[in-house]
Amino acid sequence: MIRGKKVIVVMPAYNAEKTLEMTYGEIPHDLVDEVILTDDSSKDRTVEYGRQLGIRHILVHEKNRGYGGNQKTCYEKALALGGEIIIMLHPDYQYTPQLIPAMASIIANDVYPVVLGSRILGRGALKGGMPRYKYIANRFLTFVQNLLLRQKLSEYHTGYRAFAAEVLQNLDLSANSDDFIFDNQMLAQIFYKGYEIGEVTCPTRYFDDASSINFRRSTRYGLGVLKTSLLYRLNKWGWVKSRIFHSG
Repeated sequence: MIRGKKVIVVMPAYNAEKTLEMTYGEIPHDLVDEVILTDDSSKDRTVEYGRQLGIRHILVHEKNRGYGGNQKTCYEKALALGGEIIIMLHPDYQYTPQLIPAMASIIANDVYPVVLGSRILGRGALKGGMPRYKYIANRFLTFVQNLLLRQKLSEYHTGYRAFAAEVLQNLDLSANSDDFIFDNQMLAQIFYKGYEIGEVTCPTRYFDDASSINFRRSTRYGLGVLKTSLLYRLNKWGWVKSRIFHSG
């Protein structure tokens, strides 16, 4: 716990057997109360390795639900366990677990209710091996999103995120996609609800065993980001009424 608040780390996994142990080993277990591993029908031994590591809460999808669908399971379980600060950490070792205390502290001290680990603050992205085309796309999409959402985030596309339970309880995550665009829809929902988001500088690692989506899926994700941002602005103007912003 931190300041009496229960901290839960959720790890949405797919074929993470090669990196799970490294990621789990760096989690500050003196601070984190529970760890949840949700396996999205992996083809490898992710679940077996998770059990060997002693992870208490392992949820397995018999059929692949997608990255967004996996997160929905994560957050539902974390809230059911009474988590008050919930941190999503990819088990592919791309993001360092050593930032968990800093991110949890920001929420525990009521500075921000949501914290992102940003690869763009500082020089972590390119230094860590982010492909240049992804970096350029990240900067372009973030620029457009900040204009349409009227915010000033350094990036919207990091997978390292921490939430106060209240935020998750007030979002209708079921209205969002089960695919990768879930991440972006979720941030748009958070801003639509009036919450603020803080950021911390996060180094990142790109290597063969780290998860990544290919160019085709990246393009589809980018188009989804632009659509989500435009819908946000149209909903704010009252011109349309989208389910992701008005359901629940």
